[in-house]
Amino acid sequence: MGDNQLTHHQVFDVSAMCLQREAPRTVWTASAHIITAVIGSGVLSLAWATAQLGWVAGPSVMLLFSFVTYYTSTLLAACYRTGDPVTGKRNYTYTDAVRSNVAGFKVKICGFVQYLNLFGVAIGYTIASSISMVAITRSNCFYKNGDTAPCHVNSNPYMIAFGIAEIIFSQIPNFDQLWWLSIVAAVMSFTYSSIGLGLGIAKVVETGTIRGSMTGISIGNVTETQKIWRRFRALGDIAFAYSYSLILIEIQDTVKSPPSEAKTMKKATLVSVATTTSFYMLCGCMGYAAFGDSSHENLLTGFGFFNPYWLIDIANAAIVIHLVGAYQVFVQPLYAFVEKTAAEKYPHSHFITKDIKFRILGFGLFNLNLFRLVWRTCFVILTTVISMILPFFNDVVGLLGALGFWPLTVYFPVEMYIATKRIPKWSTRWICLQILSGACLIITIAAAAGSIAGVISDLKIYKPFKTSY
Repeated sequence: MGDNQLTHHQVFDVSAMCLQREAPRTVWTASAHIITAVIGSGVLSLAWATAQLGWVAGPSVMLLFSFVTYYTSTLLAACYRTGDPVTGKRNYTYTDAVRSNVAGFKVKICGFVQYLNLFGVAIGYTIASSISMVAITRSNCFYKNGDTAPCHVNSNPYMIAFGIAEIIFSQIPNFDQLWWLSIVAAVMSFTYSSIGLGLGIAKVVETGTIRGSMTGISIGNVTETQKIWRRFRALGDIAFAYSYSLILIEIQDTVKSPPSEAKTMKKATLVSVATTTSFYMLCGCMGYAAFGDSSHENLLTGFGFFNPYWLIDIANAAIVIHLVGAYQVFVQPLYAFVEKTAAEKYPHSHFITKDIKFRILGFGLFNLNLFRLVWRTCFVILTTVISMILPFFNDVVGLLGALGFWPLTVYFPVEMYIATKRIPKWSTRWICLQILSGACLIITIAAAAGSIAGVISDLKIYKPFKTSY
């Protein structure tokens, strides 16, 4: 495997990075790393999503997404090797798999959607981290001045602080080799998810009431039209919580064989999707049971919980620490793509290809590349500025889920599987797979429309660069 493949390999997921440095993996360890990858900031919006859909549709939609994710992941796992499932040529990344199985223009479309999705993730993580930092500041204000104090805080300084941190971290040339990031991210994501779940359970026990209704948020709190758009947005939020197809191939590359990697990953996917769905059901349903129609878009920052303050601060600090690392991990393929393209186009440019070596006290030798410094800094500044213009966590999460779900989780795995298994056109299996893909496309369009409607609605209230909570 060449150097460039190594650059793209390992970079998608904090959990996958840790794997590369150890022995080949089995079903249980692969499952653990998928779970670590999946349970992230998306879990925080599930109570709100459940509130829009109600006690019947909310859990049902989560189950539906889990089934589709599991099934299409098994299709994707079958495309890890081209040809023979045991001895065929390996595909080290998602894009490699698409290139090997689906020729022509579709490969470029896949790359565009993938990089657009990663760009969106960077914006979403900047917004989410700033909201959590604001929540810590407001929590301490409430603690000092009482729960009814206004405690308005501008989010822009926190976005800028997050951006400065990302500019510094983005200059580390081999960030994907920092294996300890996997452990930190895993601990942080389970910390804030578990705190959110625990506080939801405690609230239900305290009030002795399970809130909510069978059909979701009541007309009166919102209009009929708003309820429809919110339901569409909820689909996008749930889709975002299940988005991990991009890193599946990377994790599969660490699995030992025989048996074939596809068989092992099929079992690992079943275990991990079942576990995450159970956890999502608990978080979404307990949050909805605790707050009913007033469930906030972000469970830990909406201040449905005021006490204990220190526990909410820990949860939000865990979110920030998780997102600082996750931002870098998810944008690595985008960094690598631009830097590789520039190096190929201008191979003799010292600005692009030359490294300046110097020693940093306590850290050893450091390679500074001027193009990397300028390009990555500009990228972080751009994502930070866009985040300050559109600081809508829930809408951005819904839009990201919508944009990534159909093409990356459903369409390409289905198309690759049809090509790999040479399924005849218009056969029963081919028709069933196309129906699945078409149905998921409709869900994606609805979710994207709902999120865009949410952004338009928010823009009527919020002023760019002047957002306060």
